[in-house]
Amino acid sequence: MDVRSLQRPLKDLYRQDPASSRITLRARGTQTDAPISCSVDLGRAIYNAQAHQGVGGAGTGACSGDLLLGALAACAQITCQMVAAAMGIPTEAIEVTVEGDLDLQGTLGLSREAPVGFQSIRVIFDVRAPQATEEQRNALRAKTEQYCVVIQTLQSPPKIEHKWA
Repeated sequence: MDVRSLQRPLKDLYRQDPASSRITLRARGTQTDAPISCSVDLGRAIYNAQAHQGVGGAGTGACSGDLLLGALAACAQITCQMVAAAMGIPTEAIEVTVEGDLDLQGTLGLSREAPVGFQSIRVIFDVRAPQATEEQRNALRAKTEQYCVVIQTLQSPPKIEHKWA
């Protein structure tokens, strides 16, 4: 796939009309029959989510932490693939694994010292590109990290507004 050709008309449009590049993504959570689960509508797909087993969930579905790590893995994976394709870097395989550590004592209110949320997140890239030069591999790494929306959002978090209706 020629990513540059695919993106060229979009880039031309955004250069001519910068406002057309601004989008709003939306996700909506809706309650289900049990307080430990919900559905999440992304507009193009609906996902079922539930509380993690460590806080009382059934452990049979994705928890919100899984979805966050999954979003990071998906964004890093697709960004790396697109950057490699756009740069013409020959790859045999690209796989991204994301791991996150948290202490559930904070979530359950058992410890004021234990923060609520992830304390560390690791993004592990396994890029098999034996024909790529060291310079290409370094550029792939730098551009993937630079253009991955979720990595950049987590590293420089935006202000989050809270509105209650």
